[in-house]
Amino acid sequence: MATKGKYYITTAIAYASGKPHIGNTYEIVLADAIARYKRQEGYDVFFQTGTDEHGQKNETKAKEAGVSPQEFVDGTSGEIKRIWDLMNTSYDKFMRTTEPYHVKQVQKIFKKLYDQGDIYKSSYKGNYCVSCESFWTDSQLVDGKCPDCGRPVQQSEEEAYFFKMSKYAPQLIDYINTHPEFIQPVSRKNEMMNNFLLPGLQDLCVSRASVKWGIPVDFDPKQTVYVWLDALTNYITGIGYDCDGNHSDLYKKYWPADLHLIGKDIVRFHTIYWPIFLMALGEPLPKQVFGHPWLLQKDSKNQDVKMSKSKGNVIYADDLVDLFGVDAVRYFVLHEMPYDNDGALSWDLLVERINSDLANTLGNLVKRTVSMENQYFGGVVSDKGVHSGGVEGDDGSFDDDLIAVAKGTKDKVEADMEKLRVADALTDIFALLKRSNKYIDETQPWVLAKDESKKDRLATVLYNLVESISIAATLLKAFLPDTSVAILNELNADEIPYDELGAFGHYPKDGSKKVTAEPKTLFERLKLQDVMEKVKVIEAKQKEAFKAAEKTQKDIENSASKPEISIDDFGKLDLRVGEIISCEAVEKSNKLLCSQVRIGSETKQIVSGIRKYYSPEEMVGKKVMVICNLKPAKLAGVLSEGMLLCAQNEDGNLALMTPEKDMPAGAKIS
Repeated sequence: MATKGKYYITTAIAYASGKPHIGNTYEIVLADAIARYKRQEGYDVFFQTGTDEHGQKNETKAKEAGVSPQEFVDGTSGEIKRIWDLMNTSYDKFMRTTEPYHVKQVQKIFKKLYDQGDIYKSSYKGNYCVSCESFWTDSQLVDGKCPDCGRPVQQSEEEAYFFKMSKYAPQLIDYINTHPEFIQPVSRKNEMMNNFLLPGLQDLCVSRASVKWGIPVDFDPKQTVYVWLDALTNYITGIGYDCDGNHSDLYKKYWPADLHLIGKDIVRFHTIYWPIFLMALGEPLPKQVFGHPWLLQKDSKNQDVKMSKSKGNVIYADDLVDLFGVDAVRYFVLHEMPYDNDGALSWDLLVERINSDLANTLGNLVKRTVSMENQYFGGVVSDKGVHSGGVEGDDGSFDDDLIAVAKGTKDKVEADMEKLRVADALTDIFALLKRSNKYIDETQPWVLAKDESKKDRLATVLYNLVESISIAATLLKAFLPDTSVAILNELNADEIPYDELGAFGHYPKDGSKKVTAEPKTLFERLKLQDVMEKVKVIEAKQKEAFKAAEKTQKDIENSASKPEISIDDFGKLDLRVGEIISCEAVEKSNKLLCSQVRIGSETKQIVSGIRKYYSPEEMVGKKVMVICNLKPAKLAGVLSEGMLLCAQNEDGNLALMTPEKDMPAGAKIS
């Protein structure tokens, strides 16, 4: 079959901070199914994935582990690659952002953008989320925390380089409006336009002075390249982009990418920052960015929740594979994820899907068909051309309907995959398998076998089943690759060329082939109780590992004493007794209280994250200890002019520090 052209697909490169859970792993499996399907269609596919290895989080984790950052990411990147390989993913390149070629090209890109005036040096002051490697304005914070991950942000103030995002914003808005397929699903496009582009883009900080584990800016070595500028460029450096124009043949062939497959939480980086960087470099934009939903987990109350190590409910791909096998796990994550809404994994649903879809609809159909072929014809498959005259009601419509479904499945799957509706494509294939099972019930081969005069009709019935299953098995190749091969082996059938899947009658009709003599069970039926016993062991080990890691972290924190300060340093703090004269909850926050605190002859407004521990009514009248000369800052958009001192126990509970004896508001603390 002649090639239909090139197809370059990428996943987001996984952040190399630890072992990926099944929610992270879903993306590589989804991308693999798309890549395999495109190859099967006849496209020349290049499939790239990899690891994002620089940044403050990895620098910190390496320090905690007592190793160098490079040693740390070598280990975590290797673990991520192990999981990707375990899931039988067919990537062509596993990219690492610590590769020397990538590092050099990022430095060249930074210098080029600086030389042409797109990057300039200034100073940054604002909010930074270490976990997301993201900068946020006060108005973008939610309850004073990162809007993406919900973790606390750090106040960052340092010299840095900035990219003039606003320069290219009109061009990007026009591109998005004239290329409706660029951002999918449409809900992601609307979010980017309404929340970021139309309100106006701020210039983006693209370097850090405080982060050492990163790619150095070669003309200003005190600065390292902001991790997202580093990470995003992997899509072009991984296939040989050269900033000087000496691109590799691979780059010339495959860029622009046909699909960037990413999680919905990083759509902003891929549909705003990345295309603007490319515009500045004069390179074509990727054809499509698809922000897939998240895979969550059902809790005991049947609520969809994120996985948490502290709860012991993190589900890892290798644990699932140990329990169910690779293709069963692939089937679940591909079939259960909606197109644009979050999906959820639960143990009972997983067992139900394996039993009903894989063991029964698929596995039992194959085994029954092979067993009947062996029992009635010694395994020899032949089509006698008798399409009616079997049991009562067998007027030819049973065959006509089955054959029509079999012949039409390829077009349905192709239409679904063109729109990246992978779950729907699997549903269409299983519709053919279900129709084949119904065909057995309609034609009743066991009844035909009792009547010698209907032996030819029986042969044709079994041939139709073998052919239908062969078509389904060939279409399953992209999604359940090992199972596809196993089914074809059971039938002794060849994979059907893709362009011929709309026809019926590929399996030899003349009796020249036999099915396997000893049919195998493709998927065992499972008992939920047995599975849950194994799950309890896995979860118990996770909780123990989390507690041990938490203890290690606390030991590190406790052993790391803060640097000594002089009496002069302490004297810079204006510590006083204050009296709370009024207090109210901060609107749109479930954590913050806003107090009016009288300190001598003046009153200060102070916002505190203590709503969990005190009601506004309890606060009024309290004498508290206050840092009065803390620089004012906004929390959730409300100005705070100081800090109330609190004590925190090992469980994280807070209590206000109050004077032991009654002291007047404004009294100094020393």
